[in-house]
Amino acid sequence: MSRRRPDVVAFDVNETLLDLAPVRAALVEAGEPSSLLDTVFARTLLTGFAAVATGSWFGFRDAFDAALAQVSDLPAEGRAVVADAFRELSPHPDVEPALRRLAEAGVRVVTLSHGSPGIAEAGLARGGIAPLVERTLTSEAIRAWKPSREVYLWAAGVCDVAPGRMALVAAHGWDVHGAQRAGLTGAWFPRSERTYPAVFEPAHVAAGDLAGAVDGLLALPSA
Repeated sequence: MSRRRPDVVAFDVNETLLDLAPVRAALVEAGEPSSLLDTVFARTLLTGFAAVATGSWFGFRDAFDAALAQVSDLPAEGRAVVADAFRELSPHPDVEPALRRLAEAGVRVVTLSHGSPGIAEAGLARGGIAPLVERTLTSEAIRAWKPSREVYLWAAGVCDVAPGRMALVAAHGWDVHGAQRAGLTGAWFPRSERTYPAVFEPAHVAAGDLAGAVDGLLALPSA
């Protein structure tokens, strides 16, 4: 199926739009190595994915706390301080021009996360780019995690567009794969991943950076 230029572009939040540096700094302040964040973040996702696979649910913060408890000796109070650092995130430098490019092209922009409510809003406000985003969506509203199909279809429904006229931009191959399996257009670029996972169907749009991913979506035929 040929892809068309989207009417709405949804962006993943953590890592894709917002820099996790404050969380990494909080770990260091707590006496843990900065490299631990990669392990904790991956284990947080693993925990959430297990919930999807087993038909259960819990929020991102609880999954993060459980993951951190598994790989550190931090007490509950210390883990809470690290988790609170998610509210201090800021956008990567390339985010503002990418969102502005879409806005100037008349394409609606939303965020789609399975993160805790308020995280995306705080980060976008800190970066001064909240006016470029129509709405922030978190799948906690429907007690689900990406890459569950229902999350992407729910987001399209909330935005009142057909799945085929909505795109997801993410720096995580699993997220793009999930969106594409739900009928959305997927766009991937490297942030923390060097390559798109070869075990998935190819991304509809793959670029070397965020700007390229946005340009690739805008270059798709409108009809």
